[in-house]
Amino acid sequence: MRISRWLADRWVLIVALLVLGYLALPILVVAGLSLNRPSSRLSYDFNEFTLDNWRQPCATSDMCDAVLRSVRIGFLATVIATALGTLLAFALVRHRPRGRSGINILIFLSMATPELVLGTSLLALFVSAGVPQGFWTVVIAHVTFCVSFVVVTVRARLAGMDRRLEEAAMDLYANQWQTLRRITLPLVLPGIVAAALLAFSLSFDDFIVTNFNAGTTVTFPMYVWGAAQRGIPPQVNVISTAMFALSLLLTALTTLRSRRR
Repeated sequence: MRISRWLADRWVLIVALLVLGYLALPILVVAGLSLNRPSSRLSYDFNEFTLDNWRQPCATSDMCDAVLRSVRIGFLATVIATALGTLLAFALVRHRPRGRSGINILIFLSMATPELVLGTSLLALFVSAGVPQGFWTVVIAHVTFCVSFVVVTVRARLAGMDRRLEEAAMDLYANQWQTLRRITLPLVLPGIVAAALLAFSLSFDDFIVTNFNAGTTVTFPMYVWGAAQRGIPPQVNVISTAMFALSLLLTALTTLRSRRR
């Protein structure tokens, strides 16, 4: 009876932990493969423990170039998409412009559009405009689908913020700039950081849209796709694990900072 009562009180937590464990299982496998020396290039079995993959993360110069190129593209796309998405979220929540319903439909339409359709549409646009495909077309393509995710994330944060805090600051003789800098931005900052992390993850991970608009530019996902035909080097798992650990660390630091405030 005690066990039944304990399970009845905590069954929601148990189910949540099981779901989270299921979602984290592929990540744990990738982390384990980063410490593995496979028996052959085409094998993914756990053969032998080694730290050589972490000591030499660059299996080839092409892989490191692809990783750095993906980081640059992700950084530029994140900065541009976060700036545009944050401004659009403020406009939709605070000013409620005309045509707000239509703008919301366009925002969610960009998120719901399959990447195949989005990639081919952008390709047709660049070709018809005579824009050569390469690094900057990939950046523009990534900004296109990242803006919607930034708007949704920041808008959720703004919608849950108490406007009376800003009104109290202005009652205490703070001007609009001081209120924005000391009250509004610190309260919205966790949402902006979360949106930026999401945008960078989507940009760094994207393959379909990038494949249509990259031209001769090779990003990290495209390198992995090409290397799969001749055997993926284990250092790919090192890069993937390091990126996940970095994202987890930034998220944890942001959460701790928000709780302290």
